Amino acid sequence: MFSYQQLKDYCEAVFKGMGCSDEDAAIVTEVLLAAELHGLSSHGMLRVKDIYGLYKAGRINTKPNVRIVHESPSTATIDGDGAIGIVAARYAMQVAIEKSEKAGTGWVAVRNSNHFGIAGYYAEMALAHDMIGIAMTNANPLVAPTFSVSRMLGTNPLAVAIPADKQPPLVADFATTPIARGKLAIMGKKGESAPLGYVQDADGVPSTDPDIITRGGAIVPLGGDYEHGSHKGYCMGALIDIFSSVMSGANFGPFVPPQVPYLPLLDKSVGDGLGHFFGAMRIDAFRTKEEFKHSMDEWIETFRGAKPAKGQDRVYIPGDIEREKRARIMVDGITILKAVEDDLREVGREFSVEL
Repeated sequence: MFSYQQLKDYCEAVFKGMGCSDEDAAIVTEVLLAAELHGLSSHGMLRVKDIYGLYKAGRINTKPNVRIVHESPSTATIDGDGAIGIVAARYAMQVAIEKSEKAGTGWVAVRNSNHFGIAGYYAEMALAHDMIGIAMTNANPLVAPTFSVSRMLGTNPLAVAIPADKQPPLVADFATTPIARGKLAIMGKKGESAPLGYVQDADGVPSTDPDIITRGGAIVPLGGDYEHGSHKGYCMGALIDIFSSVMSGANFGPFVPPQVPYLPLLDKSVGDGLGHFFGAMRIDAFRTKEEFKHSMDEWIETFRGAKPAKGQDRVYIPGDIEREKRARIMVDGITILKAVEDDLREVGREFSVEL
C-alpha cells in the first residue's frame, strides 16, 4: 500500500529522469494517479514501465514541441510531436476549452501522439468552466471487428463530463470493448481467467485466457458477439477511430503504432502516430447556465430514484462509483500489485529513484 504522495514523488522523479520538464512530469504523474484513484489501475502505475520502454526504444519524445498546425475560430488540429500522449492531450483539451470560451464550442483533433491515459480526466477539465467535456482516442489494434479474426481497432474509449448544480457532475468514461488491454494485463499478472465474451483466440473461438492476445488472439467489441450486439460496439469503436485519425491525420485502425515496447513498429504507416479528439461546449450556448444545471440536477435525481433490481441497494449515475473509490483510496492508500511494484522498482533503479 502506498500513499498518493509517495507515488507522486516517485513518478515525477522518474519522468524527469527520462528528460521531461518539471511541468510535463507533473502532468503525466497527475493523470496516471488519477487513474489509480478511480480504481482504474490498468491505466495507472502499470503504464510507467510501458512509457519507460517506449522511451528506451526512442519511440516517445520527452521534449516535444506540441503545437497547433491548423485552426479555425472553433477548431484546431494539433501535432503532438511524438510526446507522451498525456502531455499532448492535456494541451489539446485546454485549446478546446479556450475555443469554446470564444465560439461557444471548441473541437480539437490531435495527431502524432501516444497513449493518453484515462479519457475521463480530459473531459472533466471542462467542468470548471461550466462546459460539457468530450474526449476520445484510438489505440493500437487489438480488437477484431464482428465476424473477423483480424485485429483492426483499438479499445477506443469515449468520455463525456456534464456539469450539474447541487448534484455532482455526470462523468461517463468507457471503452468500446468489454475490457481494456491494461485490465487483461492485470488479470494475467494475477493468474486470473477472463470472463467469456471478452477475448477470442486466433481462430475466432471465445477464450478465457487473458494473455491470448499475445498469441494471435483478439479482444472483441462491446457486446461480445453478434447475438449480443457486438456490431454496435464495432460501430462505436470505428467512429471514434475515424474522429481520432481521419480528422487529424493520425494513423487509423490497423496502422496505429503499438503502445507497448515489446511489440515492434508496423511496416506501414498511413498517418502520424495515434490520434485523439476533444470537445468542449459551453452550456450557456444552449440555455442559461442556471436553467441547464437545474435540469441536470433533476435528471440525476430522477435516475437516482429508479427502483433497484433485486439484490441491489441503489442505482448509480455515471461517475458515482469512481467518486466513491477516490474518496476511499485517498484515505486508505493505493494498492499496487507485486508484479507492478517490481516493475516500478526496476525502472526506478535506472534513474536512482527509490519507491
